[in-house]
Amino acid sequence: MKTFSAKPTDIERKWHVIDAKDQILGKVAVEAARLLRGKHKPIFTSHIDTGDFVVVINADQVKLSGTKEHDKIYTRFSGWVGGQKVETPRMVRKRRPILLIERAVWGMIPKNRLGRQQFGKLKVYAGADHPHEAQQPELHSL
Repeated sequence: MKTFSAKPTDIERKWHVIDAKDQILGKVAVEAARLLRGKHKPIFTSHIDTGDFVVVINADQVKLSGTKEHDKIYTRFSGWVGGQKVETPRMVRKRRPILLIERAVWGMIPKNRLGRQQFGKLKVYAGADHPHEAQQPELHSL
């Protein structure tokens, strides 16, 4: 028996819509990362992008379990003296709500060229409307 390795010509991409309204952030991110990487397909190959496109709607209404809304912190550093910036999910939600989903999904995909290519297929929208109706996306339930 020979090991199967998918070729770029074998890949058929679909579009999925995930409604994040009243869903836990981690569950939404896990499902989005799984679809982006293509792990739900029998032809999954780790070094080839076999994943689908994912549209996440209602990102501003995603929930965090427990007290993470206040206690969790996102830290970044500019490299300058005193350039450390700290934010909570509540502050991020006010400033740019799609960033919560994007950061969670980014943490679940590989940090290399392939991961950046897969992350490019993620489309996140704060409201219920999205401009991808022409692709006929199917609603994905969690």
